[in-house]
Amino acid sequence: MKYAFISGIPASGKSYLAKKVAKATGTLYFKVDDWREEFRKNEHADWVDFFWNKNEKEYWETITPQKHWNNLKNQSEAVWPIILEKIRTIQKIKKSAIFESVNILPHLARRDFDFPGIILLGESIDTIFERCKKDPRWGKTEELQKIEAEWFFIHEGKIYEKEAKKYGYKTFRDSDKAKKELIRLLKNK
Repeated sequence: MKYAFISGIPASGKSYLAKKVAKATGTLYFKVDDWREEFRKNEHADWVDFFWNKNEKEYWETITPQKHWNNLKNQSEAVWPIILEKIRTIQKIKKSAIFESVNILPHLARRDFDFPGIILLGESIDTIFERCKKDPRWGKTEELQKIEAEWFFIHEGKIYEKEAKKYGYKTFRDSDKAKKELIRLLKNK
């Protein structure tokens, strides 16, 4: 069976791409965020809603890009045992699958996955902003959604790109190119 993952910044189109490729290839698709309730049962459940439990305006005004990444890294590592357990359970059913999540960070994937993946960085701040407005991640106001889009695209994007390069994963801003690569990975593994 063949497996692949999609990671990257929020609102970059990971879910859309995963669904599209899954349909085109007859592959199962799993959005890791759908497992959030199980994450809340974890001993590190405080990390599950870490960002949502903060005052967003204050958070963005006081955080640095590296501290924000460290928060995302800590959150990802806290829920990682459950993600890994669920993925290994899914692999036992012996059907190809795509796994999608912000929390699949390159260092974790390289350490624990025996399958490839890609990192989506988003097409533009404007695209990310529109997606944040349409399907709010955190920001309740358009002003906060704009700040979110800028942080995701500029700051998170740079770190995802650096980490992806360090661990040998390709990054994409163009979803058509990402789709071709994901299909190639699923066919060639």
